[in-house]
Amino acid sequence: MDIIFSDVDGTLVGDDHHPILQSASVIRSACEHVTFCLVSARSPEGLYPIQEQLGFSGPLACYSGAYVLDHEGTELFSTTIPTADAIAIKEHLSTKFPTITVGTYGFHTWIADDANDPRIRNEEKLVQTTAITCKDLLSAFGNRGVHKLLLMGEPDQIRRAQKTLAARYPNLNVVRSSTILCEVMARDASKSNAVRIVCERYGTSPKHAVAFGDGPNDIDMLKAAGTSYAMANAEKSVMDAATHILPWTNQQSGVARQLKKLMAQ
Repeated sequence: MDIIFSDVDGTLVGDDHHPILQSASVIRSACEHVTFCLVSARSPEGLYPIQEQLGFSGPLACYSGAYVLDHEGTELFSTTIPTADAIAIKEHLSTKFPTITVGTYGFHTWIADDANDPRIRNEEKLVQTTAITCKDLLSAFGNRGVHKLLLMGEPDQIRRAQKTLAARYPNLNVVRSSTILCEVMARDASKSNAVRIVCERYGTSPKHAVAFGDGPNDIDMLKAAGTSYAMANAEKSVMDAATHILPWTNQQSGVARQLKKLMAQ
């Protein structure tokens, strides 16, 4: 085991989406020997608090692999949706799915049409970062593009929106991260690609990597790593993709428990 890749929500953190502090000592101990990379749909600002509260540092694969940083914050990879396309997607959603809330992310910025929207406020509490009210994507991101659109809504609406956008925009990566969330990113944004990029940066191979995940957007990461673990709370498709299934959920500190076992070998 040269490097660890871990999803965050539903995997490393508790059901409240915040770190389980009892896991901190195990995580810090592992980081004394191997690189620990958080791989998440979150922004960098949504991942820094996790590192700080658990007391470690390492690379970050943000926006499900669309924006990858090393442990010093140096950009290793970035792929964006053109701003004009993001604007068109938002307009389509407002027409076809007006009850869905959309957050737009690029680099270190998160904007929403209304930052006081209850769904946005709830997301802020979960990821410990703040959205800015802004309806003009061009003024917010210019020609740099955006890394992610986050769709928030009821499960049926999210399933329908995912299917519709995947068919309408085949050049994009449209994947559910939970029953009520759907991520829209550039086609070449993936957690498996992030695994390869980070492994190259730190001089190792994915076959020497260990990965943990629970959601559909973790499947390609689990398949890319030499050893992978699906959480006990994972969906069946995720369990089928992993080389191992943990007997513990995220709330039971499954990642820390397994790392403790691996380090004892």
